[in-house]
Amino acid sequence: MIKRFRFGNPIETDTVINKCDISLETIDKFTVTNEEKLVFTYQMDPQDVVYGLGENINGINKRNFTYISRCMDGSRHTEDRNSLYAAHNFMLIKGKETFGVFFDVAGIISFDVGETDIDKLIVTSDDQDLDVYIIDGTSMQDIVTQFRAMIGRSYIPPKWAFGYHQSRWFYKTEDDFREIAKKYQEAKIPLDAIYMDIDYMDEYSSFTINRKNLPNFEGLVSEMKEQGIHLVPIIDAGIKVKPGYNIYEEGVKGNHFCKDANGNDFKCGVWPGYCHLVDVLNDEHRKWFGDQYKFLLDKGIDGIWNDMNEPSIFYTDERLNEAYEMVDRLRGSELDLQTYFGMRKKFSTLSSNPKDYQLFYHDINGKKIRHDKVHNLYGYNLSRAAGEAFERMSPDKRILFFSRSSMIGMHRYSGIWTGDNHAWWSHLKLSIHQMPNINMCGFLYTGSDIGGFGSDTNEELMTRWVEFGIFTPLMRNHSQSRRAQELYVFNHTETFKNLVELRYALIPYLYSEFVKAALNNDSYFKPLSFVYEDDARTYNIEDQLMVGESIMIAPVYEQNCRGRYVYLPEDMKMIKYRSLDDYEEVEMSKGDHYINVVLNELIFFIRKNHVVPMAKPALTTKDMDFDNLYLLSYVKDPIEYVLYDDDGYTTDMEREEHFHKITVNNNECHCTSKKVTLL
Repeated sequence: MIKRFRFGNPIETDTVINKCDISLETIDKFTVTNEEKLVFTYQMDPQDVVYGLGENINGINKRNFTYISRCMDGSRHTEDRNSLYAAHNFMLIKGKETFGVFFDVAGIISFDVGETDIDKLIVTSDDQDLDVYIIDGTSMQDIVTQFRAMIGRSYIPPKWAFGYHQSRWFYKTEDDFREIAKKYQEAKIPLDAIYMDIDYMDEYSSFTINRKNLPNFEGLVSEMKEQGIHLVPIIDAGIKVKPGYNIYEEGVKGNHFCKDANGNDFKCGVWPGYCHLVDVLNDEHRKWFGDQYKFLLDKGIDGIWNDMNEPSIFYTDERLNEAYEMVDRLRGSELDLQTYFGMRKKFSTLSSNPKDYQLFYHDINGKKIRHDKVHNLYGYNLSRAAGEAFERMSPDKRILFFSRSSMIGMHRYSGIWTGDNHAWWSHLKLSIHQMPNINMCGFLYTGSDIGGFGSDTNEELMTRWVEFGIFTPLMRNHSQSRRAQELYVFNHTETFKNLVELRYALIPYLYSEFVKAALNNDSYFKPLSFVYEDDARTYNIEDQLMVGESIMIAPVYEQNCRGRYVYLPEDMKMIKYRSLDDYEEVEMSKGDHYINVVLNELIFFIRKNHVVPMAKPALTTKDMDFDNLYLLSYVKDPIEYVLYDDDGYTTDMEREEHFHKITVNNNECHCTSKKVTLL
């Protein structure tokens, strides 16, 4: 059951597509105070668990920290960070009461989950105009399913998007891309995509191509695609201010850019230098920006990633002038403690300065709205522009598309990656924690930069991260590090080959579980407690996850560990994997187990009376046979498994012929539409 409570006169966010009537009752879960800001307070019990809030730091249980929904560009994902790139305002409280709550608001909102007062959840909205949804249900998953039905179906990418992807902010020329493909093929490591960061553009300008480095861009796209490899270029939010640049000139002529207080096109600095920001909160301007993606689609591109769309602002003239004035004032003088650190702070706060987000405005249905009042809607609507354009331009074919900044609602158009992490063991652990909470908020196609985007990785960390990344829908190795981290550069290339082959072998299961989760408003990743809700132990376990209906994973995520403790909530079968020709199957009883896991090994677990469909891997998904499958299984009684499979591009996802029933009984398996063999 869902109830909606309205406060003030909120701006329409288009987050909720299946709205219930506004309740005339008084909200009963929270004490509400309204002074300068709107504050909602909930009295928690010590045993209460708080899930949700999507892409944030810390554990799956969000207690004892404050999280702020303010989409921000920042690569230092440290334990004191209150905000990352997202505004995911859905929470689930499990304890003396069990309910979900969603705060539908366009502006900044904070969630103090017992940090100030260990017994209180304090939600503070900068904006006094918002809708609050309270969701009651029969279980935690039922509450999430109701919420997801309310906000609409999650984005589903093409099947090739479940292959392995290679990216680095380093590839520039046509030969760079050819070399990456060649070396993966020589190492016999499967690969489906290579990414193009901002260097493929002309002067870092979106919807342009650097023809000096990429003179035959279209031919390169075609050449790679013949090998089964997709090129995936980046698009940034800022439009370079440059006469003669057609996007800039069209934007000025069509009045498509955000305005400053004087009605002039707002100007800020990003990668290309001075840029304008498209007013994508306006329907007309959003469509215009979406139409620009045709430039890439017409060249054969079928995968794109949006970046810098919080929007990221490196500087404005206002903030630069303040910094220059300070330098001029202090030039030639002796710097003491106050002046030295004052100057450092002045320059370190140039980027993403909150004052700059008060300098420009949007035209929303003819009303002038200052940006900071609707800040979290920007990245959502920039990606929405692309998603809506793809529906117009490519109605019969799915496009791979994901974004850095996000807000609930954008999940209908795009996936996300978790941004500019680092090659830190703590960020591998953080990725494990982020996945189920991101899924709760509607974003199913997600993953972290495997190996870390910043800092230099090492072979052990990369190995363990790949082992976890096998199970994330987006499996992308992306970095800006000094040290190359393509999988073929490490000593034990064979280990990486074996691991990526397992990923490809598992695609029938991973793809099936992903699509079914999207169609049924379910989650692909779940905390153990969602499946074993009556088992109190599972609420304290945050380093094991359920993946779909059949698999539990227990990643190794600590440096120099060659084993770990695992809790089994029921009898399960452990798969200890080294290669497709070298793995062990061990039936294990419910309870605690210590399991040795050396560096070239990976473990995962199959639930009792469940199966895992697999295929023979190939160097690309294009070359795989999805009609002749194999079953890993732990079956004691007759069971049925519904496998979802399609052509990998179909946009009509719910056709009956995509669902294939597999039955297993007495060590025999049967499927009317595919050949299935028990392993």
